[in-house]
Amino acid sequence: MSVVASIRKQLAPIHPEGYLFIALFALAALALGWLWSPLGWIGWLLTAWCIYFFRDPPRVTAMREGLVISPADGRVDMVGYFIPPPELELGEKPLPRVTIFMSVFDCHVNRAPVAGKITKVAYKPGLFLSADLDKASEDNERNGIVIDTAAGRFGIVQIAGLLARRIVSFDNAREGAAIQAGERFGLIRFGSRVDVYMPEDAKPLVGVGQTSLAGETILADLSSKEAQRTFKVG
Repeated sequence: MSVVASIRKQLAPIHPEGYLFIALFALAALALGWLWSPLGWIGWLLTAWCIYFFRDPPRVTAMREGLVISPADGRVDMVGYFIPPPELELGEKPLPRVTIFMSVFDCHVNRAPVAGKITKVAYKPGLFLSADLDKASEDNERNGIVIDTAAGRFGIVQIAGLLARRIVSFDNAREGAAIQAGERFGLIRFGSRVDVYMPEDAKPLVGVGQTSLAGETILADLSSKEAQRTFKVG
């Protein structure tokens, strides 16, 4: 294996959504460097961050009926029962919800938590409050999808944050489409969160403060009889 091939194997692929932004950051770095060398170095550091932000590493997703997989990289910020957004039409009863907060250093490519059929896509414009605030789920710009499965209906809500100004849905995230667990369906630029609403009998297997990986971390197992777990911080 050549040195170049070895290096490429160690680096995560870049999602095409990032190409334009990386190019703009690089052009800005060149311009800043022309004005003053130290500014150019800052520009190149920001360009490196932009490349890192749009990384899209491969993930290994467990494929078994009943598993609910994390849709996002980041920190589990909330676990509990919450009323889903009205546009999802999941009812007015509180449902189990896991909230994952993505910082500007997390991978922002989102993946489907379950396999099924997308029966609803609902975009709602709004504010840009800090995504780790609970009020953000009501007031911020968001895009929700509902996935019907044999185990019930799931709501996945992408919520823009303080720095995020664009929720991107991929072509496969459309009403009537079938989607697989772990399949990429969108991303958010730059810093945000994802809420996952599950059927009322679901028992989350993650705790607040835990780090999750999109497409890999198991949020719940609907086929398990295990009681909801308790956690301690070490």
